Amino acid sequence: MNKKSLIGPALVLVGICLLFFRREAVSAGTIFGQFWPTLFVIPVGLFFHWMYFSMTDRRATGLLIPGGILFTAGLVCQLATLFDSWQYLWPGFILAPAVGLFEFYWFGDRNKYLLIPINILTVLSLLFFAVFSLGNLYNRLIFGQPVLAIALIAIGAGVMLAPKRRL
Repeated sequence: MNKKSLIGPALVLVGICLLFFRREAVSAGTIFGQFWPTLFVIPVGLFFHWMYFSMTDRRATGLLIPGGILFTAGLVCQLATLFDSWQYLWPGFILAPAVGLFEFYWFGDRNKYLLIPINILTVLSLLFFAVFSLGNLYNRLIFGQPVLAIALIAIGAGVMLAPKRRL
């Protein structure tokens, strides 16, 4: 094994630890506490993908469902852990089965009925993500409610004063 293949990822991991753990001491507990999805969940999802793509006959598309779910859930957990944003990223857990089913649809026989749960889960996830993240963004704005009120007044006035179109 090449020294560069071991030293490179180790240096990247040390740099990430120094970036995110500026205030507290770096120990094995803080590394496991912050990077457990990258160490345990994401590799299992990637393993399912590797098993499917390493096969020559490509008939085991069912491996992509748990692979997509675990990989997406691992990414959501990792981002939420690093940025302490569980309250905004939880809709990613609704999106995870949609990703797994979409991979199954895309690489499988493309059964059109799979698109129904895929679309329902994706729309629910995006709706919840938009409601919770945009609501928080609205509450954190410097100007807050007056900016929204002025924007609504301007849009309403523009709609009323715009010339009528003839059809």
